[in-house]
Amino acid sequence: MTINSRAVAFAAGTAVVLAIHVAIAGVDVKVDFDKTFDFKTMHTWGWAEQPLDVKMARTQTDDPEAMRRAAEPIVVEAVASEIGRRGLQRAAAGPDLIVTSYLLLTTSMSAQTLGQFLPATSAWGLPPFEGVTQSLKMMNRGSLVLDLSAKGTVVWRGVAQANVKFDADQKKRETLIREAVRDMLKRYPPKS
Repeated sequence: MTINSRAVAFAAGTAVVLAIHVAIAGVDVKVDFDKTFDFKTMHTWGWAEQPLDVKMARTQTDDPEAMRRAAEPIVVEAVASEIGRRGLQRAAAGPDLIVTSYLLLTTSMSAQTLGQFLPATSAWGLPPFEGVTQSLKMMNRGSLVLDLSAKGTVVWRGVAQANVKFDADQKKRETLIREAVRDMLKRYPPKS
């Protein structure tokens, strides 16, 4: 194997590892709960008056109501499906737990410039140079929050966060929401 073919094989292997890492990275989930609450007594659940509240901080033309109309059916269906697997039954009136969800959407940006990690010294033997942007990453950042409340107090909260590419299609976004709900509710009831 020549040096060039080794470099190509290494680059191809690196690309495959990075692609797998990106696929696995998906959704970051955190769950917190009231450690003094007895979740074993909870048998039924129901939605809050407004199942999904959307907060957006991306552009001046954001339309949270349009986003709510698009995302709410997906969230409602995913939660109903997953929470049923956790042993809770849907109650029309007087449920043990009230479910409220929030969708928080922002845009994040990070940049790296040439020389930003070098100390301000001439000991490096490098001539002074202008900081030129070498890496720029802009992503939509979304968080889905699920609150389970009993008697007006939140007793369990799951937060799922993911970066979403600007050009991601609706199917990819729907898959992320379903994955987020599934991964959060896997941790209910909490093991204290």
